[in-house]
Amino acid sequence: MNTIRVLASGLRFPEGPMFDHTGHLWCTEQEGEGLLCWSSDGATRRIKTGGKPSGAVARGNYIWFCDSGQQAIRRMAIETKAVETVIDRIGVDPLHWPNDLHFDQQGNLLFSCPGDPEADEPGYVAVYTPKGAVEIIAEGLDYPNGLTLLPDNQTLLIGETHQQRIWQGYWDADSLSWENISVLTPVIEAPMGHDIPGPDGIKIGPDGNIYVAVYGSGIIRVFSPNGVFQKDIKLPGQNPSNCVFDPSGELGLVVTETERGELLSISL
Repeated sequence: MNTIRVLASGLRFPEGPMFDHTGHLWCTEQEGEGLLCWSSDGATRRIKTGGKPSGAVARGNYIWFCDSGQQAIRRMAIETKAVETVIDRIGVDPLHWPNDLHFDQQGNLLFSCPGDPEADEPGYVAVYTPKGAVEIIAEGLDYPNGLTLLPDNQTLLIGETHQQRIWQGYWDADSLSWENISVLTPVIEAPMGHDIPGPDGIKIGPDGNIYVAVYGSGIIRVFSPNGVFQKDIKLPGQNPSNCVFDPSGELGLVVTETERGELLSISL
């Protein structure tokens, strides 16, 4: 039985949990238009960014985050709290509802753009290189959402929420191409017994397994690296949006849950 601790409540659509280089825990609040920092004494502080921040990652002295409200990838300097826009278009076209993001070992920033959630239109995944180039690497996806790399740093996983599955493929960081693509696993099958939206945020655990926040299901679903179902971690709310592992191990698996507006710590 997993022990679940509520770190913070009353959050306005929390997303993008992450730990910065100092060990502080952050998440975004999409409807709160900003970032929240949680301290080990239980105190929280909010930084207004505007827009609708969602997926986020801490890298170096910055927190990088997707902003579907401003159709941009933005970043905040951790020390000064200054916010700037890094990417807001590919060529002449504005970004299309950016949602989640992940850095590879070479410093390339991979990010998903699922499009308007109310519209029936395909989305894409793109890459922003350290030299400033922006390219689409996968398109025609039905709400691409969470994405991550396996520990080999060559296998890129992309969750396709509305098709309830996760894709895998070889990520060539030099040629900026995603190759040999196949379905790693359908995330939701008959054992669930009811219809749910599908995978949201995806993270790799210290055990090498794949942890998937299944929005609408009240679970974190765990798969082996080759896509074999391992277990479900049941949550108090139905809408987990993302998760992250505490590098210190103290907080275990941290989950953002949007139905109840909570930031959770789960001991595994």
